[in-house]
Amino acid sequence: MRRTTLVALLLTVPLFGCSNEDLEPRAEQSRAAVKDFMLNLKGALKQAMEQGGAVNAIAVCKEQAPAIADDLSTQKGWRVARTSLKVRNPSNAPDDWERKVLEDFDKRNAQGENPETMEYYEVVEESSGPVFRYMKAIPTAHLCLECHGESIDAAVAAKLKALYPADQARGFKAGDIRGAFTITQPLTPAGEAEG
Repeated sequence: MRRTTLVALLLTVPLFGCSNEDLEPRAEQSRAAVKDFMLNLKGALKQAMEQGGAVNAIAVCKEQAPAIADDLSTQKGWRVARTSLKVRNPSNAPDDWERKVLEDFDKRNAQGENPETMEYYEVVEESSGPVFRYMKAIPTAHLCLECHGESIDAAVAAKLKALYPADQARGFKAGDIRGAFTITQPLTPAGEAEG
């Protein structure tokens, strides 16, 4: 897959006035933002689990995860979010580009690629102009199974049903691709400085 990715990048980048050297620094910036997101979310989830179990942790994903994403988006001037093929919150539904990447992640996972290191990025033309898009897979950890697994405690299931009546984010096994962090970095037109 890496070879295909590089070919797509080589063909796409010159069209948007962005050199190949610009991509790896942008990917590295995106990796750092994802790491910040993961560390903040994981810490909040762990604390909530210790204080009140999985039922208590649901509020972290409902309230704190979007706040973490919003804070990072504001700090960076990017769009930072999470998405999945099986969303719990409908506002996290993938767009067409994200859906294709998520489907590819599932294929790569089925072929034995390590989901811990799975990512994809490229420059994409959107209606607002060219953007750098990045996604990092979220593997399903054992901790995730309490709210996203095949067998969910009745109290957790009841809380999820009350908060998310259209919940699709269940039935995962450890190691499945739960979803992905997704980042969109705007690109300035050729010749203009970035802020």
